[in-house]
Amino acid sequence: MNYLNMSDEELVPVVVELNTLLADYHVYYQKLRSFHWNILGKSFFDLHNKFEELYGNAQKKIDEIAERILTLKYHPISKMTDYLEISKIKESSPLLTDEEMVNIILDDHKILLSQMKIVINHATDAGDEGTIDLLGAYVRELEKSSWMLNAWSKKTTAQLNNSMVKA
Repeated sequence: MNYLNMSDEELVPVVVELNTLLADYHVYYQKLRSFHWNILGKSFFDLHNKFEELYGNAQKKIDEIAERILTLKYHPISKMTDYLEISKIKESSPLLTDEEMVNIILDDHKILLSQMKIVINHATDAGDEGTIDLLGAYVRELEKSSWMLNAWSKKTTAQLNNSMVKA
């Protein structure tokens, strides 16, 4: 039964890119766990909690992405070797400073956001509103987390763009 009203030919690129996003999220998740365990210094309490929040969120997204792939009638990849092979996010040493960890996470966010855009573009071509809707919420959440981590990394004397945008 074709409950999707979308063709397999149009969905294959969506599924390929969703599997890449799934791999990216798995590596990102494990990196966050490692940073959560290994953070040291005066930022320990803030970042220990923040990394836990981020990996909890990533774990939820991993399940939702895999279930979206299944909804599209394909199998999600599920081997760690495959994740490490296709992910654009790479493993990191846990022996880093708090600032290095935050900068690496911000770089990973750029990769995730870029991959989400690729998925959304293919989903748009396929008329796959379910995937577009799912990832639209992810983009908004990840951009907000990126803003917060970026703000954390600034000096207290830093300023935002102070020009006013008028209608």
